[in-house]
Amino acid sequence: MRIRVIVHYLGFTVIILGLFMVIPLLCSIHFSEDDVWAFAISVGVTLGIGALLFFSVPGSKGNLSRREGLALVAGVWILAAAFGALPYQLAGIFPSYIDSYFEAMSGFTTTGATVLTSIESQSHGILLWRNFTQWIGGMGIVTLFIALFPILGIGAAYLFEAEMPGPQPERLKVRIRDTAKALWIIYIALSFVQFAALKFIGKIPVFDACTITFGTMPTGGFLHKDLSITAYDSLFISSTVTFFMVLAGANFGLYYYLYKRDYKRFFSNIEFRFYIVIIVVSSLAIMLDLVQNMGQPVGEALSYATFQTVSIQTTTGFATADFNEWPSFSRSILLILMIIGASAGSTGGALKVIRLLVLVKYILRQLYLAISPKSVHSLSIGGHVLPENIASGIVGISILYFSALMIGFLVMSAMGLDLITAFSSVAATLGNVGPGLASVGPVGNYSIIPEAGKVILILCMLIGRLEFLAVLVLIVPAFWKWR
Repeated sequence: MRIRVIVHYLGFTVIILGLFMVIPLLCSIHFSEDDVWAFAISVGVTLGIGALLFFSVPGSKGNLSRREGLALVAGVWILAAAFGALPYQLAGIFPSYIDSYFEAMSGFTTTGATVLTSIESQSHGILLWRNFTQWIGGMGIVTLFIALFPILGIGAAYLFEAEMPGPQPERLKVRIRDTAKALWIIYIALSFVQFAALKFIGKIPVFDACTITFGTMPTGGFLHKDLSITAYDSLFISSTVTFFMVLAGANFGLYYYLYKRDYKRFFSNIEFRFYIVIIVVSSLAIMLDLVQNMGQPVGEALSYATFQTVSIQTTTGFATADFNEWPSFSRSILLILMIIGASAGSTGGALKVIRLLVLVKYILRQLYLAISPKSVHSLSIGGHVLPENIASGIVGISILYFSALMIGFLVMSAMGLDLITAFSSVAATLGNVGPGLASVGPVGNYSIIPEAGKVILILCMLIGRLEFLAVLVLIVPAFWKWR
């Protein structure tokens, strides 16, 4: 383990983050707001410390090892939130640094859980920074650097593997750098199309179109309105956001095949089809529940049900209704969707649809083996036999996920939170969803959580975004042995 190499590249990451802060700084200057100095100091401190780490700790020749890659990825996200919290703290947005760090981590991990009690009272610079951190974190901070700066060598494969959501990051090109670049081009292109649709067809201000896009494509959920998407009261805007949330929740690797006109590979993908089926079935079930138990008209119920299903399934967290007031059946479906999450290779979080598929098939295979122990049953997904090591890895990650969910729930309950708030807060942060139920619902926020609880939820966000291994290996003593 070459610590100096890790510190060297962490410094490089911090420098780039400082350059990103210039964008909200320019926004604050444009609107002549009071937080200009908060951003200016943040930029100076971030660039200064980044340069100090990068130039004072020389790197080393050779590729990064797997252990170095995992340590670097975890360090990047921890430091990104640490420096990303500076504008909030220096501008006096929050009373404590823990709150500022919570907001920053929520942004970079695209969770969208907030401790802000009043969003619209914040400056344009702060609001832009909140959403911009989501957009940066959506496709991955390290993945961006791999795409732009070929300085990490073949060892970059370990970074790509550690950071990309899902059990199997699909390599579109032979070189990792080309794959990262292709994914970022797709991501930027979809963001631009959504922005153009909102600005020129939806006819909303540039700032609004930017922040909505920055909250949609990374499936983040932050918005500059207290009432979220409800504030616009526009069928076009809610429909456009719904469409792009569905796109963001699918595997981005599939869009590359769509671009190559390989339509069969796109539409035959079993995870994509199951992902769509979950959205359709859940939307119809919630619609029927709203019609029957709340007396809503069919069209209105379908609109609300579809938007919230897609928003929660893709772990975006936008809202067009206070689903806290919905019947228990509808809220239960949304809670289950928080745990299932989006597709592997998407910007969404949670367990992932492909893991659910593998778990179902794994359980069915075990039932067959219980009936006929001598029979041979291979585990196949989409016509492809899944190697035993991958299947066991997915089962292992799933066990870790549910274990973290249960442990987090018990810890939050011990802090005096009611059962629904305690469980949904962990499910929403571990799945990078954002809003939960009860006190942390769509019209609430996380400011009511004790500081110790916020620390637990920060850890949940980080673990959820980096899929456990890149975080948990850091506490294993053998990981840090020099060999």
